[in-house]
Order: sequence, then structure tokens, then C-alpha cells
Amino acid sequence: MRVFTSDKIRNVVLLGHGGSGKTSLAESMAYLSGLKDKAGSVEAGNTISDYDGVEKKHKFSVHLSLLPLIWGETKINLLDTPGYPDFVGEVEEAVSVADAAVIVVSGKNGIEVGTRKAWNLCEKYHLPRIIFVTDMDIDEASYRQVIEDLQALYGKKIAPFHLPIRENGQFVGYVNIIQQKAKRWNATGGIDKMDVPDYSYENLDQFREVLLEAVAETSETYMDRYFNGDTFSEDEIRQAMRVSVIDGSVVPVMMGSNLSHRGMYTLMADIVKYFPSPDRRSCVGIDPKTNEAFEADYDFSKPKSAYVFKTLVDPFVGQYSMIKVNSGVLKTDDLLYNAGRDREDKIGKIYLLTGSKAQEVSELHAGDIGALSRVADLSTGDSLSTRAHPVTYLRPVISKPYCYLAYQAEKSGDDDKLQQALQKIAREDLTLRTQGDPANHQSLIYGISRAHLELIAEILADKYKLTMLLDKPLVAYRETILGKSDVEYKHKKQTGGHGQYGHVKMTFEPSGDLSVPFVFEEKVVGGSVPKNYFPAVEKGLAERVLEGPLAGYPIYGVKATLYDGSYHPVDSSEAAFKTAASMAMKEGILQAKPILLEPIASLEVTVADERIGDVMGDLNKRRGRVMSLDPIEGGYQVVRAEVPYSALYEYGTNLRSLTSGDASYCYEFLRYDPCPADVQEAQISIRSAQNA
Repeated sequence: MRVFTSDKIRNVVLLGHGGSGKTSLAESMAYLSGLKDKAGSVEAGNTISDYDGVEKKHKFSVHLSLLPLIWGETKINLLDTPGYPDFVGEVEEAVSVADAAVIVVSGKNGIEVGTRKAWNLCEKYHLPRIIFVTDMDIDEASYRQVIEDLQALYGKKIAPFHLPIRENGQFVGYVNIIQQKAKRWNATGGIDKMDVPDYSYENLDQFREVLLEAVAETSETYMDRYFNGDTFSEDEIRQAMRVSVIDGSVVPVMMGSNLSHRGMYTLMADIVKYFPSPDRRSCVGIDPKTNEAFEADYDFSKPKSAYVFKTLVDPFVGQYSMIKVNSGVLKTDDLLYNAGRDREDKIGKIYLLTGSKAQEVSELHAGDIGALSRVADLSTGDSLSTRAHPVTYLRPVISKPYCYLAYQAEKSGDDDKLQQALQKIAREDLTLRTQGDPANHQSLIYGISRAHLELIAEILADKYKLTMLLDKPLVAYRETILGKSDVEYKHKKQTGGHGQYGHVKMTFEPSGDLSVPFVFEEKVVGGSVPKNYFPAVEKGLAERVLEGPLAGYPIYGVKATLYDGSYHPVDSSEAAFKTAASMAMKEGILQAKPILLEPIASLEVTVADERIGDVMGDLNKRRGRVMSLDPIEGGYQVVRAEVPYSALYEYGTNLRSLTSGDASYCYEFLRYDPCPADVQEAQISIRSAQNA
């Protein structure tokens, strides 16, 4: 593939609800642009984008993929993304390097949750966008309804560029609102002119007025002409539209059929016409030496720099680091400096990725997207520059995972292999992480949802031939005391020769600090227990707090005071006093009103106004306490509540079901509270059964 300069590049991300037709649209565009000789289909499992075995099996996108399309003299870097929220990290990585977006909407299904989320993401990143309505060849598709719903949500920004023409229920052509001309597709795939149908004039006049108002608002001169009743030329309208699309004040709506490849020529032409090239966008980094801003702005004449926005790991090929060049021109064998890791490496070959296939290129200009291979210690979020002009760029904001499950390898001998494979997958998927839970002797895996984690298990089986078992996680309960006890314990053993003797008198009471296991204090008078045995007593307590007497959970918030005891000049030892202290604490805890503590989370749920009642009712069932309700823009509210961790299991799945996916949540640890009696009894029974 030839080299493209910054002004001849368009970086476009496909966004939309799962199943809206993003991958099919990408496939159609790839076919019409000449990237493929024949269009594939999601059903057949032969698309460029969905190349992974798991994607082919489930027939939906899991990873972002890149399709570099050539349209005329312009290169369109098309970033196809998953539509399901389980894989939001892939979307966020793609959006971080996109300069514009096409939001795909099914004409049959209309506006869905994923449509609104895509719009909000574009607003967050200030991305110009086009809305493309698919499925226009389906009888149930309603372009007019989609337009009405979009305008109800987003107002005058929505500007239809086309109207569909149907004959006998068939999608046969369209009316170009800017040109006020009708066109019909012919048998060869080309278009023929035709008269505008009578039924189209009402909508044509209405939608064209929206465009003219947008044109008028681009300058005072145009505004005066508009109010004076002057007309605008086609060139004037298109020029004004480009300004308005780029600044986000106008969002064009187009339409077509992915299966019949209708509407894609126009879409790609308008991507080139109306979307900005990278050099029309801003990009700022920081010089780590001086903390001064470096305005890269995709300027090819500035010192070279790049940003790693995605990591791809193949168990056989190795790792590709997908990059966007932020300034300068990257060339094969350039020496680049990673300021975050303070190392300099020769980048070797530069690649263009087309789905899973890599093609070598000699250079990449500012604003272009490509990939590097075999660069040591390179991870998503890293910045590359020259040592003489070091630059670091902000890392992408990736959603934090809150859903977690316990996991283990099916075969005990595969534990190390499983950990290594998960580390590789986590390099690709930043919404995946693992951690240990020593209190419950379990390993935990975190993801966006249960569906996400189950898919990770499938990827492990498909790519790494490893089976990962997922299970409900145990909650990290703790034990403490509410009362005070006074106990005496004498550890005495005689087995011939030197025996064992350790004698302690101790009190146990709440320390008032549930963040530390125990506080040790000695008030021994008269040397009944020599000072050299105090550390042994404390060691015995430290061992005992690891496993409480109620249900075997760690002990927290206890004050232990050694006030008396005795020793034997021959048989006493550190081991004997350690044992005595440990057993004293066991008895002392049981005598001091022991209870279980459960972890409490501070939960925030962002939900549409009409779903508030459902969410609050569900929280009540989960023993949650709603602390506040705060309205935010867009018809949403933030529900803040305190909820036991035990009630958060499967919360994301249930929340999605309750709200049809139109809600999000996050939480963090708040504190430990005493368990209700029924919860405590249930946990003690469960632990007893486990240890039986």
C-alpha cells in the first residue's frame, strides 16, 4: 500500500448497538473499495473484521479491527468495534485514536441503548459523526421513524442528507436532499436519474430547510442571505456542511443496505468530503523533562512521536502494538524513545493491519495508524518519541471492571500456564485483571460482565488450549468481638527431657480500629512472664488472627493485653509461649461475643429517570441503603447507596436486565459492618460444611 500524507487520511470509528450492522457495513465498504474481491458475511464467518475463532462462533465482534480502505486519493482507516457493552474497552481504545465516527443504526430496530451510548462517547471525545441507517432493504425498516426519534433526542443537529425511495416495498433509490435530485440503482450497481416521487416532497422541503438553517449559521453573510430569501449553491451548502459537521453542530443522516451494498459509495464519498483529516484535529503531549506542552497536532514537520492505543497478542506470531503517529514521519528502523520506561529501541518494521493480516510499509505520516512488532516492553498507553524531544501522551480512559468471579485451572498442573495466558490476554484487554484472595484461598478474575469473563474462558480454550473454571466468589468476611473476656491458658507438656511450658493471663476487647487485626499490649508486673517472651506472645496472636474461631475468617479489631502468667526456668520457650497465646486468644474470642463482619461497598448507579423505581426496589432486596439521588443532564439520575459485597454478585447482569442495558454502575470498598444474624448463621453453616 502506498504512503498517504496527513491531509489524505480519515480515521473513522464505527459505533452502534450490537447487531446494528457495523461489521457488515465495514465488509461492504471493503468490497466496494477494492480491499476484497468478494464481500463476506457475519453468518458465513468470512469477514475481515471478525477473524477470531470466538467471533466466528458467536457471530458478533469481540475485538476492534482495522480496515485501511482506499477511496480515490484518500485512505480511510476504518475501526470496526464491538457493539455489546461487555467489550467496551475495545471501543474506548478505538475512539481514542479516531478523528470521526459513523454511528450505525438498524432501520428495523431503530434507536437502541447502544446508539445513545455511541452518541455520548462522541460527545465526550468531540468527534464529528455521521449516522448511517442500515437494513433499508427490510420491509419493517422505517427511516422516517429513526429521523423523528433522533430529532427528539438531539434536536436540530440531526440533518438527513437522503430520503429513501421505495417501489412495491423494495428499496430502489434515494433522494439527495442537497441536490434535490432522485437516483435509482440499476442492475449493474450504478445509478440512474429519476424524478423525485410526489410523496417525498413534503419531507424533502422540511429536511432541506434544516440544512439551509445550518448553512446560515456558519457566517453572518450567509445568515443575511438566508433571511433575505436568497438561495445557496450546492457548493456553498457542501462547504458550510463540512464546517458544521466538523464542529459537531450538524450530524448528517444517511442510509443504505449492507447486503446489497447500496448507499456505501455515497457514504465513503461523504466521509472524504465532510470528515476532518488528522491535521485538522488537535493533539497535545507533555515533555517529561520540562513539563511543557508539546503541540503535536499531527504535524508531519515536527519531531516524530506516536502513541500505542492497542496491543494484539498472538500465541504463535507474537505481539503487535497498534500505534497512531501523532507528529513527524515514522520510518522503518527508526530509533524511538519510550519515556515512560526510559529506554530506546529500534522499531524495526512498520506494518498496516487489515483484520488479522499484516502488510509492511516503509513509513507512516502523522495522523496515520499502523503497527509495530517485537519492540521490547511496549504496552498499550505507551508513548514513543525521540530522545532529543521526549513526549508522553495521556493514556486512554478505559472502563474499570467491577464484575468478578473465582477461577481456577481445570487441571491443577495447568495453573502456571493459565496465569501466563491470562497475562497475555490482559495485555490485549485492559478491562481484564486478576488478583488473589488469600482470606478465602481463591483467585479472582475481574471483567466488565459475566458474559465477558465467560468469553475469556472461551478464548483460553480456543487460543491456548486451556480450560478455566469459573465459580461464584466467596466474600471476604472478617471476625471481631463486641465484648471483653479474661482468659488464662497454660501450655504444659512433658515428653522426657526438656518439656514445654508457657502460661499466660490475657484480656481481649474491641480495639476500636477494624482496619488492623489486633493491638498487643503488655502490663506484666513483677516478671511473672519475662520480657524476652513478649515477642513470642505477639507472634502467637499474629498467627491466630489469620483464622477466627467462628467461621475461619481473619480476625480484626481486637486489643489483646498480657497482664500475668508464669514460666519455668528449664521448660519454658518461645514456642511454648507462642502456643499459649494463640490458644488463649482462641478461647478469649469465643468468650467476648464474637461476630462476623461483612464488607460494605459505596455503590453509584447511573440510570434513566424512568428506571429509578426498578433500581431502588432491587437495591432494597439486596439490603442496600439509598443515600442520595442526584439528577444529571440527559434525563438520568445517579443513585448512591451502601450495599453489602455479597449482594453485588451478578449485579451488573441484573442491572442490565432491569434497565434494558441503559444504566451503568461503579463501586468501591467503604467499610466493614456487623453481619445480620441470619447472614452470620448462614456463613457459619457454609464454612462448617466446607471443612467437614
